Amino acid sequence: MDMIPEAIREFVFYFLAAAAVLVTSLLGLALITALVTYLIDITQTKHAVRRNYPVIGRFRYMFEHLGEFFRQYFFAMDREEMPFNRAQRVWCYRSAKGLDNTVAFGSTRDLKPPGTVMFVSCPYPTLGEDAAPPRQVTIGPYASKPYETDSIFNISGMSFGAISKPAIRALSNGARLAGCWLNTGEGGLSPYHLEGGCDIVFQIGTAKNGVRDLDGNLDEDKLRTIAAHEQVRMIELKLSQGAKPGKGGMLPGAKVDEEIARIRGLRVGQDAISPNRHTDINNNGQLLEMLERLRRVSGKPVGFKTVLGAAGWLDELFAEIHRRGIESAPDFITVDGAEGGTGAAPMPLIDSVGLPLREALPMLVDKVIEYGLRDRIKIVASGKLVTPSEVAAAICVGADFVVSARGFMFALGCIQALQCNKNTCPTGVTTHDEHLQRGLVPEDKATRVAQYHAGMMQEVGMIAHSCGARSAQGMRRAHARVVMSDGRSRPLNELYPEPTPMLPEQKP
Repeated sequence: MDMIPEAIREFVFYFLAAAAVLVTSLLGLALITALVTYLIDITQTKHAVRRNYPVIGRFRYMFEHLGEFFRQYFFAMDREEMPFNRAQRVWCYRSAKGLDNTVAFGSTRDLKPPGTVMFVSCPYPTLGEDAAPPRQVTIGPYASKPYETDSIFNISGMSFGAISKPAIRALSNGARLAGCWLNTGEGGLSPYHLEGGCDIVFQIGTAKNGVRDLDGNLDEDKLRTIAAHEQVRMIELKLSQGAKPGKGGMLPGAKVDEEIARIRGLRVGQDAISPNRHTDINNNGQLLEMLERLRRVSGKPVGFKTVLGAAGWLDELFAEIHRRGIESAPDFITVDGAEGGTGAAPMPLIDSVGLPLREALPMLVDKVIEYGLRDRIKIVASGKLVTPSEVAAAICVGADFVVSARGFMFALGCIQALQCNKNTCPTGVTTHDEHLQRGLVPEDKATRVAQYHAGMMQEVGMIAHSCGARSAQGMRRAHARVVMSDGRSRPLNELYPEPTPMLPEQKP
């Protein structure tokens, strides 16, 4: 100690003294804070836990919040989380990164629960040299500019405002690289949708954002301006969505900045609460008239998105189409299952209203066939379809196209933090906090969007070839089986036999 210079000894002494004073001060402050908190908790009357267990009772709120983040990493098994389990998310992440997606030892999927879908393997699968690429499909033969596409898997509606600027930019560029379409969602058409040069489906929600006048009515001039973009290939009229049938879109005012307000036609900071339905559509006749109006003004194919509750409405709608003429039919129908997602929705609607896609999709396809409209109306399936088996099952049932939002959110880096209804998304996907957005680099994520799409198409094709079909579009209901309550499986074509189309004299 005698060899240490005097100056250094003095520095160490004063440093330790200062540290001691600081620690003492902090301990004193902590004790005072704990005492004040104790007095507040023991005297308040609103929270029983805090009243009975002052101070320490407050930790339950912190643990509840942290549990949302730690549960998926430390406690949940691969197949037991909701809304998406770890196995589903990992497949999306690895596909988006272009990594090998094979697994070892054996499947962790339980094949016994009723409703499990299994595909029928063929003794002589399709050879690689015999496989066929997806064929071109024409949508909207009665539109001035029909849309032709071979993309089976596409990006579902996610509004600018509900998701961030860098997220839209990544999706737009990624969709161009993948050769698929991008649905704008009901938030209007932004420059970032157009930036990537991809095909775009412009969605018109109940608030008619982007094509509305000051009173919320359809402004045909604004629609013509949007439809004039060559990239805008189709128009989708949203009647409802799976997560909240009977409830319009909800964008908190905290997310409505100047740019979003300008694109949507709102005031800055105003909560964007869309009507629960189109106020100018009260029956099937008015729905068909609106579709024809949109088709006439835009020149593009027009369809609608809806959640099904029962088949009776479809009978009435398709009967009305036959009375008016087949040209009055929608060019496509997007059916969204009750399991569909959203950024914000009331729990009773997100949990308990509408039919799941497993029941709604065959219902719609069968009615289209029954009324002889299968060639006229294309079917788009939506609702929690993020892995190849789910997409392949929808195609087996009869979907012409499948769209996904949350699958592409995982490709963007979403970690299922369940913060979509707040401005605190940790990956920058659903926030307008520029600090959080900084983590989402559009150039990198665009590549991941394209790779996720490529991985999906490759493995859906692999399932089709295993079943003996040359391409995914060749899959039919006989190629899939569903596990029943007795533990045995039945083929889809027995559970949902396709109806015989009506004869001309039987049609309304």
